[in-house]
Amino acid sequence: MARRPTGRRRPSGGAPSAAGPAAGGSPRDRIVAALLELLAEKSFESIGLAETAERAGVSLADMRDEFISKLAIYAAHIKAIDRQVLTGGEDDMAEESPRERLFDVLMRRLDVMAPQKEAVRSLLRSVRRDPPLALALNGLAVRSQQWMLAAANIDSAGPRGMLRAQGLAVMFAQVLRVWVDDDDPGLARTMAALDRGLGRGARWVALLDDLCRFVPPRCPSLRRRRRSAEDDRPDEEPVTA
Repeated sequence: MARRPTGRRRPSGGAPSAAGPAAGGSPRDRIVAALLELLAEKSFESIGLAETAERAGVSLADMRDEFISKLAIYAAHIKAIDRQVLTGGEDDMAEESPRERLFDVLMRRLDVMAPQKEAVRSLLRSVRRDPPLALALNGLAVRSQQWMLAAANIDSAGPRGMLRAQGLAVMFAQVLRVWVDDDDPGLARTMAALDRGLGRGARWVALLDDLCRFVPPRCPSLRRRRRSAEDDRPDEEPVTA
């Protein structure tokens, strides 16, 4: 049974949309908003560039100036979510454990994503049948989760940080599958899934740390090994007639 989370979180529904302003915003923001609107109506793979431009009220030429692809548009949306989460931190979480801080950060992320729940549901369906899309989105998710780790004051640097971010991206994707069907205003099922996922992640990180203790910082080169072996050989006796 999952423990009761102690971290505070913003009430669900209180965060503004990360898709950009409504009509009248910049062309870039309108393009992102248009893609999310279309994604809530149809699959990612069936959305055309021309209809995205038309929904945004911009020309194809102007949209090409802003973005190179639909994936780039969605990446801009992810970046906007990251920014909102990073600027909405709670000062009183500094004394909490890393797990509680990360729980709070990820729940804030879900609050920011709430207006795009149908778009997320559609995208989750698309990645099940489109492995290249899933791989591309995983790259975006890992980069995003590195920022979430940083927001929780958890080390995300180096190979170990990359592994943490990758594990967190996979775990959060699993939580999203619960979240899209969680109609409870308090998100009880989602919070329980996130808490369980963070618990598994904490055990995995502990195992990783244990394994790293048995790995030398760097392996000597073959040349250094050979030189060391030569230095350890006993001196040869001189040849006499």
